[in-house]
Amino acid sequence: MTRKMITMANSIIKMLPESFLIMSIILTPILSGILVTIFKKKRFLETFSVLSTAFILFLTFFLFLYIVDFKKITLFNEFFYVDSLSMVVLLLISFVSFVSSIYSVNYMGKQYQDGLVDDKHLVRYYQGFNIFIFTMILVPIINNTGLMWVAIEATTLISVLLIMIYVKEDAIRSAWKYLIIATVGLSFALIGTIFFYYANIHDPLSSVQPEEDKINWTNMLQNSKLLDPMIVKIAFIFIIIGYGTKAGIAPMHTWLPDAHSESPTPISAMLSGVLLNCALYGILRFHLISSGSIGEEYSANLLVIFGLLSVGIASFSILFQKDMKRMLAYSSVEHIGIITLAFGFGGLVGIYGAILHMINHAIVKPLMFFANGKISQKYETKAMSKIKGIFTIMPVTGVMFLIGGLAIIGLPPFNIFLSKFMILYSGFSSNNNILASTVLIILLAIIFVGFIRNLVMMSFGKPKTQIDNGELGNLSIIAMGILVAFIIILGMYIPEPLDTLINDAVKIFKVV
Repeated sequence: MTRKMITMANSIIKMLPESFLIMSIILTPILSGILVTIFKKKRFLETFSVLSTAFILFLTFFLFLYIVDFKKITLFNEFFYVDSLSMVVLLLISFVSFVSSIYSVNYMGKQYQDGLVDDKHLVRYYQGFNIFIFTMILVPIINNTGLMWVAIEATTLISVLLIMIYVKEDAIRSAWKYLIIATVGLSFALIGTIFFYYANIHDPLSSVQPEEDKINWTNMLQNSKLLDPMIVKIAFIFIIIGYGTKAGIAPMHTWLPDAHSESPTPISAMLSGVLLNCALYGILRFHLISSGSIGEEYSANLLVIFGLLSVGIASFSILFQKDMKRMLAYSSVEHIGIITLAFGFGGLVGIYGAILHMINHAIVKPLMFFANGKISQKYETKAMSKIKGIFTIMPVTGVMFLIGGLAIIGLPPFNIFLSKFMILYSGFSSNNNILASTVLIILLAIIFVGFIRNLVMMSFGKPKTQIDNGELGNLSIIAMGILVAFIIILGMYIPEPLDTLINDAVKIFKVV
């Protein structure tokens, strides 16, 4: 982006109050959900959803530039609070939602054409799609930690309905498993939130600060040095188990492979690309409070342990997977583990690498799910042993699938290589983390073997059955092409505004 474009964008920002930007971002998916309920024609459903997500992305872009300049926004007596860290998550939500809406047109259109969904379920899909976006948007912008919990729980309820959209026995079973495990996990998160609130209302300043403000994240962080250390330690254990369940951190990850394998492909992309980051965002906010109260060592060690465990379980699960979607689901467990581990490593390079990895994974993983969706529809199977010769049958999808696969295992010159390198550099730079970093490299090598074997097997060779050559839908190609462009660009260059945003987010972790 040139300086001239940034200057032009900043001129527009000055004409758009920040309250307009935030409220428009919040209300747009609600309005779109209402419109798809009223106008039930297939073309209207698709058009409203694409335009809605495009408008959200447009507004989020200007909000992003605003945060780069002014660092944070507070509205309505700090009810809404957006800083650089929450802006990263919000930017990912809007971007992945946009490309998923474009991809949905062809993907759900094919499901509709094949009779897998009817008019009623197509309406339900787009209703749920828009409300799902709304619930995720609330997570990074609400300052109240109790309402943030409510928003994350709401994402569970609406995503369960989206997983069950096909009304198949396997989908219903997976949705119920997800609902039960996630709800139990989030109950732990609620207990942790209550403990943090209890510690905050019993600090020496409770007489001079309004009690209703003490559940706000900013208030807890401000008072963190005054919180009871024992309560903070207990509370953070509940938080990491609770929100870690929703984030897909092992060993609380068991819902994730089933939910991803049964949900519609665009929803799988959103679950993996951004919903996991929303739950991780909740952990990070309380990690900052804990670090301010008792020092970062306690919570950082827990992040390292759970992160390494996640990568370990994912590595051996990927090695023996036969279902493509389940393999991608375990890959999400791996990458959320790497991100968690990196935040545990800490340091300027480690945290920068962790935030960059959040961004990179949120771009690469939707591409892999999108390619998987097109391939599964073409081959009419998710079994990797039955999928061969993608390059011959679907050359454009095949190239993008290969790029996504090479990127997800961290090969240069793609984006994940850079963030993985920074994370490993941070780990080996600290004597305390050399063992964890060594184990991480070994586990990544195992994942590399499992992924590359399946990637080569599916991309090349001769199909076992006769399949007509050709792609499935131009819009899905466009959605995948956008993701490929960012994978390549971010592998070689980080635009200045994005670099500034990430550095500002890193500073949040260094002021506690």
